[in-house]
Amino acid sequence: MVGEKRRSWLVTLLLYLTLAIITIATLFPFMWMLVSSIKAEEEIMAYPIIWWPKTPLWHNYKDIWTRINLLQYVENSVILAVVVTFLQVITSSFAAYAFAKLRFRGRNALFLAYFSTIAVPWQAYMVPQFIIMSKYFHLNNTLWSMIFLQAFSAFGVFLMRQFFLGIPDELCEAARIDGLSEYGIWSRIMLPNAKPAIMTLVIFTIITTWNDFLGPYIYLTRDSVKTIQIGLRMFNSQYNTSYGLVMAASTVTLIPLLIVFLAGQKQFVQGVAMTGIKG
Repeated sequence: MVGEKRRSWLVTLLLYLTLAIITIATLFPFMWMLVSSIKAEEEIMAYPIIWWPKTPLWHNYKDIWTRINLLQYVENSVILAVVVTFLQVITSSFAAYAFAKLRFRGRNALFLAYFSTIAVPWQAYMVPQFIIMSKYFHLNNTLWSMIFLQAFSAFGVFLMRQFFLGIPDELCEAARIDGLSEYGIWSRIMLPNAKPAIMTLVIFTIITTWNDFLGPYIYLTRDSVKTIQIGLRMFNSQYNTSYGLVMAASTVTLIPLLIVFLAGQKQFVQGVAMTGIKG
């Protein structure tokens, strides 16, 4: 009996030590970014490593707002993240409801074809897409180009559909008997019961939109419409890189993502778990 308790205690100790090591390894890059944001350039590149600066340069966090138009870039990123997330929740949940609860010919084949587009990398069709958006719609150098490109998501449809499949069909049938339309079922029954999946989609979409670099780099060349990721690149000149300012700006731009994730962490975990229950 004593041997079993000791063995159980050792297993628990090893488990916690392993988790602690993994946690430290995961957080180390972020801690390095935070410390480097108040270092001088020579201290960042020094070898052996200088773990803490001799004189912290707190003014780096002030310089990032004056060196480039960072506030404008943050505003543009916020607008894109909010609008794209809202549209993806609407379009993905609407399509997912049709694929999960409506019966029509070719439903499964259509869903499979749409979901298969995830396997096609954006680099494979970004050139013809750019030609269409710029030559025919004249939306280059506007935030509308990025909004239209990201308003629809095959991953979002898949995520919401998996969750909707777990909602009993009897709820929809009862609502139809009571005279509720399909739009009413979607808005009054499906969406209120899909809050974990919606929060999961919201977090994924905000993070993806906020961190997107290639799309804004191609479509947004005017300074007034550039996003935060393009702004971070401006700290790189032809001959050198202001690593301290890059780290400071990266730290600042990481804060909104942390707030969003921490605010929806509980429902995010629940949504990830529940969307995999039923295929």
